[in-house]
Amino acid sequence: MSRKSRAKPPSPFKRFNSSPEVIRLVVMMYVRFPLSLRNVEDLLFERGIDICHETVRFWWNRFGPMFAADIKHQRISRMRGFRQWRWHLDEMFVKINGETHYLWRAVDHEGEVLESYVTKKRDKKAALRFMKKTLKNHGGPAEIVTDGLRSYSSAMRELGIEGRREMGRWLNNRVENSHLPFRRRERVMQRFRRMKSLQKFASVHANLHNHFNFDRHQTDRQTYKTNRSVALAEWQNLMA
Repeated sequence: MSRKSRAKPPSPFKRFNSSPEVIRLVVMMYVRFPLSLRNVEDLLFERGIDICHETVRFWWNRFGPMFAADIKHQRISRMRGFRQWRWHLDEMFVKINGETHYLWRAVDHEGEVLESYVTKKRDKKAALRFMKKTLKNHGGPAEIVTDGLRSYSSAMRELGIEGRREMGRWLNNRVENSHLPFRRRERVMQRFRRMKSLQKFASVHANLHNHFNFDRHQTDRQTYKTNRSVALAEWQNLMA
């Protein structure tokens, strides 16, 4: 192995005047909480950090996908061999410049968002692309819960996994409830302008939501505080 190949990759924070801790804080506040760019600017000013809202926009666009990819890579490597997953698939309506698009989302039985995929239609072709992407990244689950959309049955029949499908009146509540954090964030952002920006934000938001999802309704206060501290510590070490 050459010396060049053993060299440590350059830091993504190189040539930035602000510290990595401040950049991580800015990205976390903007993506995790329903805050506008100027809200983040004002909150940081109260902490003694004077930056422009356009800097918040630039940092989120530059570093948000990098942080999300790092989180996703770590989670996939840990969960790849787990085969007793119960997946919940659903599509939600999203307006882009007044035109209806569809955000396909896959959530596991613990509320972890596995994939987010934006399409203009919700036909068999779109469902097939979405399911192929999810299966390729996460392996195969034991059960897949969907609603009555026929595109799912056609796509699953072609993939040979139709026998794993389940449908029921309340079986898909897990994924329906997982739409709520994104809906709150969408209202603050006053909707999206392009499919590319929607796909980008949906993917980043999903991975950050996974990282800070503690199931607080199922844990006591002390366990929640411990999990929160661990998640924040891991966040501070991203891309270090």
